[in-house]
Amino acid sequence: MNKKQQDIAYFLSFCTEQYKNEKHLSGSDAMDVMSKYGVLDYLAKHYEMLHTQGRQWLMEDIDEYIALRRKEVS
Repeated sequence: MNKKQQDIAYFLSFCTEQYKNEKHLSGSDAMDVMSKYGVLDYLAKHYEMLHTQGRQWLMEDIDEYIALRRKEVS
């Protein structure tokens, strides 16, 4: 794994942990939500822009992304 891949993996881990804590979920439940709506793929794809943002902004962005994906599924 190269440096950028490690950075992205760390970022995904950080976002998952923060989301878990924000929503009072277990790690497994947080991963289920993120997998169901493709959040980790979104975060990895847009890493360059997103990793510079603060925790609260990221949580709001994840919530917005999930809400949009829920509408697409409905």
